[in-house]
Amino acid sequence: MQWETVIGLEVHVQLATRSKIFSGASTAFGAEPNTQACAVDLGLPGVLPVLNEQAVAMAVQFGLAVHADIAEVSVFDRKNYFYPDLPKGYQTSQMYHPIVGPGEVEITLEDGSTKRIRIHHAHLEEDAGKSLHEDFHGMTGIDLNRAGTPLLEIVSEPDMRNAKEAAAYLKAIHSIVTYLGISDGNMAEGSMRCDVNVSVRPKGQEAFGTRAEIKNVNSFRFVERAIAFEVERQIELIEDGGSVVQETRLFDPDRDETRSMRTKEEANDYRYFPCPDLLPVVLDQAYLDHLRGQLPELPADKRERFQSELGLSAYDANVISASRDMAEFFEAVHSECGDAKQAANWVQGELSGALNRESLSIANSPISARQLGELISRVLDDTINGKAAKEVFQALWNGQGESADEVIDAKGLKQVTDTGAIEAMIDQVIADSPAQVAQYRDSEPEKRGKMIGYFVGQVMKASRGTANPQQVNGLLKEKLDALL
Repeated sequence: MQWETVIGLEVHVQLATRSKIFSGASTAFGAEPNTQACAVDLGLPGVLPVLNEQAVAMAVQFGLAVHADIAEVSVFDRKNYFYPDLPKGYQTSQMYHPIVGPGEVEITLEDGSTKRIRIHHAHLEEDAGKSLHEDFHGMTGIDLNRAGTPLLEIVSEPDMRNAKEAAAYLKAIHSIVTYLGISDGNMAEGSMRCDVNVSVRPKGQEAFGTRAEIKNVNSFRFVERAIAFEVERQIELIEDGGSVVQETRLFDPDRDETRSMRTKEEANDYRYFPCPDLLPVVLDQAYLDHLRGQLPELPADKRERFQSELGLSAYDANVISASRDMAEFFEAVHSECGDAKQAANWVQGELSGALNRESLSIANSPISARQLGELISRVLDDTINGKAAKEVFQALWNGQGESADEVIDAKGLKQVTDTGAIEAMIDQVIADSPAQVAQYRDSEPEKRGKMIGYFVGQVMKASRGTANPQQVNGLLKEKLDALL
């Protein structure tokens, strides 16, 4: 039987506010456990929550960025359940009247095609604390620093049909929230994580299969691996005569498998009701227009501009625009050197390779955009050749100069373009290589192109890599062919 996978994602984005959603406690990452939870976060008797206006603004900006409906009136609800890291006994969320309504995100697939993924809604809520199991020898520790941290939960429609699409969607959400500056998107620190809903159905069937929800997956790669395992598990279960149970599962990256946590709860299990301590959030058009005017150029718009105005390929534009830091770095490099294609090649190639090897973000690049732009300019104006450019790059990376020109002068890498000087080196190489010259002369015409490489290498060696390779090739061919 042919099977079709159906996937929907619930993405939890930690908003980049300095204080929590209903209190003035800090949201800074890395503090000592239980040092950033105040009386409101702990739900002590008599305290009242006060809504953080910045969290509202960030949620609205996201909604505007994904062309969603923004609710004029949204309401906070209490989601009631008991868990040790939820000190109040309920989570303040938005069940029935979320702040962001239906929208959509366009994803780019590996073959370059695009697909629109619908967003059902996005709502504001507070995070719970964190249970720590590792260091307590059979006991669990509770850190409530995260309790009350503002989250935007983005719920997609079940529009994805494979793990690659799900990962592309998650990357698109990550790109949007980081462009907007509403989250740092740091998945390792829990700033962005997602629940993955997976089901399978026979191809051609309209009704959805029974879904399993995989909780708190915190990397693009883990999303793909969790889905791959879960799809295989469900298909195998059904084909063996069993049935999928609606449940919540956990992905174990060490074992590369999902395992059952608990049966899936329904909404009525949580006894949702409107929060009596918080007024409805009422937004007017002037407020929405103000926030719309603050939106930056978003990834899709930047991608389109890179192609239409700068002439980048769809692939290059997509890769560079995916990260705001990379896009801004690229634009600064392009501004310096004036060649978009070369700027894109160096940013995606030499620079990204060096950053990956040392596990650095582009924001922490040892080479500035100005330095890289100057380096590319020296290649474009034939001051140095490609081989020398890599040497200059490495020197700048290692802090061995303030500018490309300084490194070029210090290392004597300026390209030799003087025809007379190059001809003198060629004549010497030909004079020193009688056997190779004879072999060249006796070879078939179609083989001589490959044989010329020996002579090019000798000339470049004689010039210590500074001779212009194009000139060397052209002059060598002329002189060798004259000996035929």
